[in-house]
Amino acid sequence: MREYSTPRATPAPLTGSLTDDLLTNAEQAPDAVALLRRTPGAPSGTAPGGGWEELTTTGLRDEVAAVARGLLAVGVDAGDRVLLAARTRWEWTVVDYALWWVGAVSVPLYDSVSVEQLGRVLADAPVVAAVVGDAAVAARLREAAGGAVPRHTWVLDDGGLDALRAAGRGPGSPDEDALAARRAAVGPDDLATLLFTSGTTGRPRGCELTHGQLMAGAQACLDGLPELYRTADPDDEDDDGPSTLLFLPLAHVLARSVQVACVRARVRIAHGSDLRRLTDDLQQVRPTFVLAVPRVLEQLFNTVSLRAAADGRGRVFEKAADTAIAWSRARERGRVPVRLRARHTAYQRLVRTRLHEALGGRCRHAVCGGAPLGERLGHFYRGIGISVLEGYGLTETAGAVTVNQPEATRIGTVGRPLPGAGVRISDEGELLVRGPQVFRGYHGLPDLTAEVLTADGWLHTGDVGEVDDEGFVRVTGRQREIFVTAGGKNVAPAVLEDKVRAHPLVSQCLVVGDGRPYVGALVTLDPDAVALWAERHGTTDDPARLTGHPALLADVQAGVDEANLAVSKAESIKRFRVLPRDWTEEDGELTPSLKLRRSVVLRRHRDAIEGLYEA
Repeated sequence: MREYSTPRATPAPLTGSLTDDLLTNAEQAPDAVALLRRTPGAPSGTAPGGGWEELTTTGLRDEVAAVARGLLAVGVDAGDRVLLAARTRWEWTVVDYALWWVGAVSVPLYDSVSVEQLGRVLADAPVVAAVVGDAAVAARLREAAGGAVPRHTWVLDDGGLDALRAAGRGPGSPDEDALAARRAAVGPDDLATLLFTSGTTGRPRGCELTHGQLMAGAQACLDGLPELYRTADPDDEDDDGPSTLLFLPLAHVLARSVQVACVRARVRIAHGSDLRRLTDDLQQVRPTFVLAVPRVLEQLFNTVSLRAAADGRGRVFEKAADTAIAWSRARERGRVPVRLRARHTAYQRLVRTRLHEALGGRCRHAVCGGAPLGERLGHFYRGIGISVLEGYGLTETAGAVTVNQPEATRIGTVGRPLPGAGVRISDEGELLVRGPQVFRGYHGLPDLTAEVLTADGWLHTGDVGEVDDEGFVRVTGRQREIFVTAGGKNVAPAVLEDKVRAHPLVSQCLVVGDGRPYVGALVTLDPDAVALWAERHGTTDDPARLTGHPALLADVQAGVDEANLAVSKAESIKRFRVLPRDWTEEDGELTPSLKLRRSVVLRRHRDAIEGLYEA
């Protein structure tokens, strides 16, 4: 058994709640910009290109207080659950904090939530009200609720926030004293949110997270990543301070925890939920750091690669990327040869300029979680001067519990425990974590809570991992995903899947082989990368028809061969099949955070899997 902990840097608050940060910020820095909110026709503010307006810390406090007053006026009480289902948008932040102001419990869901999923959530945790993004979500809510429709449903696209503000101004609405008293009654042990797990490994479970746990998680990020959450230099007129563009769903614990940390640290937040306009949003907001899942960083690399090829500089870009990767790997070994250093300097301008422009020009860090990032891509980004800070966390841990830091990064790991957190590897190889941000339990499931939480506060994660002498954690797979081949070999599919997915042509990979004579894999292709490949090879075939092209299969085989180097011969992928279409969230094969729904893919592609084992 191995264990590693990082001392806590900031004492836990004995009183107060998440909304204390709003009042503190408005008092200490009343004119500081808290949010950049997209408003058609609004003045550009600090973001070039228009369509954004600034909301100061004072303005954010007042917006939240106005909505909180409306919630009180319509009868939302302390401890009441309120469903929140919308895309990532500035109103989400306001509603979240307004619910916390009055002591209510937010139940966040993705705006893509299905009727069936809504029905399960409402059965597990009935709500008194709902705030939804648009009429489509409202319609699904009505269908799922049947005769138990929440007392109030506010639709943000239809003026839901205005309606709540108006309710707070109506006859009999609470006065300032009542509003302040309600906020003051909320403490760190009160429930703040009921956050449901993604359901990649079974039925979603509601995780109960308190104000204190969310505050602890946010403070750990501030203490562990001061470079990201620093304050602006008051003596430097050109220092606008840190900012970020949140584009991951706020129903996901990682984005939610970063939102809380940003509010606490007075980091400007802009919201952008449409990945199709992500590049434009990045150009306008110019964040100093971003939060991303690996797929976004992979797509960004592919986009820049495609643009370089369109400009006739594709080969040069490839050489520059290879040089950046080689430089990063040499740096990690402690010595960069003179010739490699010279090549790196020569190529740096081309690649660095393109990627930094794509990220808005000011971005220096990308916090990455949700799934492992391929080591090759991690080395590439570091080689061009962007620190990808991979971390690890669960819904049950209120966000990150370990993370790589700018000055303490080991690519291929998820970093060291944040201040106040600890990790342990059991004799069976399972990763356990402990810290003040660990949840208090699963809603309505005391027996399951007792299974995952030990008496002394350690959480069984279900992940298999390792921790080295310096505290760096490496996650190698999920316990329940490990399968045994017919030859008796234990295989952790995630190791192979992550490395195959690092190949530029590959979008997704599913490794199979439970009870089979050897390991196989299903592979889907990245549409943009395939288009570039087809152009280079002078073919106009439809991408779906290219899945059997000998040259393309040879390229994918090279990626599989590279992945096989990470495992033993018995664990290596012997056969693979390229499928004619990618897996998507819309078709139910990926979660909204782009994780693979393994059971769905296995069921839908049973014939393709059987084909891997036919003579």
